[in-house]
Order: sequence, then structure tokens, then C-alpha cells
Amino acid sequence: MVEIKTDGELEAMRAAGRVVAHALAAVRDAAKTGVRLRELDEAARTVLSEAGARSPFLGYRPSFAPTPFPAVICASVNDAVVHGIPDGYALRDGDLVSIDCGAQLDGWAGDSAVSFVVGSPRPADTALIDATRRALDAAIAAAVVGNRIGDISHAVSTVARAGRYGMPEDFGGHGIGRQMHEDPHVPNWGRPRRGLPLRHGLVLALEPMLMAGGRNDYRTDPDGWTLRTTDGSRAAHIEHTVAITDDGPQVLTLP
Repeated sequence: MVEIKTDGELEAMRAAGRVVAHALAAVRDAAKTGVRLRELDEAARTVLSEAGARSPFLGYRPSFAPTPFPAVICASVNDAVVHGIPDGYALRDGDLVSIDCGAQLDGWAGDSAVSFVVGSPRPADTALIDATRRALDAAIAAAVVGNRIGDISHAVSTVARAGRYGMPEDFGGHGIGRQMHEDPHVPNWGRPRRGLPLRHGLVLALEPMLMAGGRNDYRTDPDGWTLRTTDGSRAAHIEHTVAITDDGPQVLTLP
């Protein structure tokens, strides 16, 4: 069931989104050569704890997962697309890192992700991250009253196709509110003017995931969580929680 939020509930979600933004900023500040992924998770845990928020990631177990997720962030490096488990891996110069984080505060959720390069970036990685950001910007611009879910999907896929990037076809954005994952699903591929009409008070987590090799298939690590490109190419993932309003789209996961 799709839930429409009141203006007061949107403000409550903005507070949760602000916590997520601060956690991602802390992780990015900590992400330097030699730092281990589990240390990035600790940085995010500290922000959530100090804000009085809890993680919707920690202990989360969807139907595809063999075990509950053991951390408060997903840390996906280089050819990992999404859902990477933060472990003892030490970051290296040139690593492309995608961090996904959520927070629940006073019963409301926020969800956001960033991609960046540790140390010296390769031009191809910079281009990939820029394209992923443009895809998200296009999705947000399409998230207006009167459009449909397909308009958002089409906006993302147009940017991906123009850059000849791949995307995992069965993963995309989602509704968000009291739970991290709610209806509707928001595919990253789609046709305009199709799907659910967008209304004031609908809140969506929009999250393009672009793969540099141009293929759409992926493989899953033995941990049952981490998704990787099949050709070893790098991936980027950027996400915001966005409210559709009569005054235009409002990004709720900003500092």
C-alpha cells in the first residue's frame, strides 16, 4: 500500500534525513587510505547514536538474504555495486567507494547514498560518478506532481544510456516513510507516462546505480549480500530521499 504523508510528517522525515546526511559526511571524512571499512561503519554508528536514531540496516533481512545485515552502512568498493558489508578491507589510493546509510528517528526513516574516490581519482571513475549524480538529478527533476513513476525511471535510464553505462535492472528506488522500504518500487529503467501518478506527500528514495562496463547483469558474493559487476568494471551508487510536493521535489536527506 502506498502511504501519502502529511506536511508535518514530511518535516519529521526531514529530521531523519538530516541524521543520514551527517552520518554520510562523517564516513566520507574518515575514508582515507589505510582506513578499514569497519571503521567507516563505526563513524556512522557514532553519529546515529548521538542523534538518538537507530539504523534500519542493522539486522535487516529481506527474503533474498541468508543472514541479517550486520552493519549500519553498506560499503561497496570498486566493482561492488551495492550492499557491500563493511569488513576489515583497508582502503587504497584510487578506490571507488559507495556508502549507503539509513536512519530511523522518532518513527520515521531516511535513506541516502554517496560515491567518491579515496585519494587520486581516475578520469573514468570521475565520469562514472558524475553520470550517476546527473541520473539522480534527472530523477529528482522528474519527481513532480502530475508525472508518473515511469517518468522518473525514464529520466534515470536516459542518462545511463547516453553514457553507455549498465544498471542492475531488478534494483531501483522505493517508497519510504515509517519503514525504510515501502511501496511503490521505482525502477531505474522505464517508459514515460507509465505507472503510479505522483501526488503531494508521496516520498521516494531515488537511487541510480551505474556500472562502467555497460552490462546490466551482476553476481552475488558468497555473503549473500554484495552485488558485483560480472565484468569487473567499477560501479557508483548515489541516492536521496525525495518528497513530491505541490511546490516541487524536496530532498529530505540534506544536512
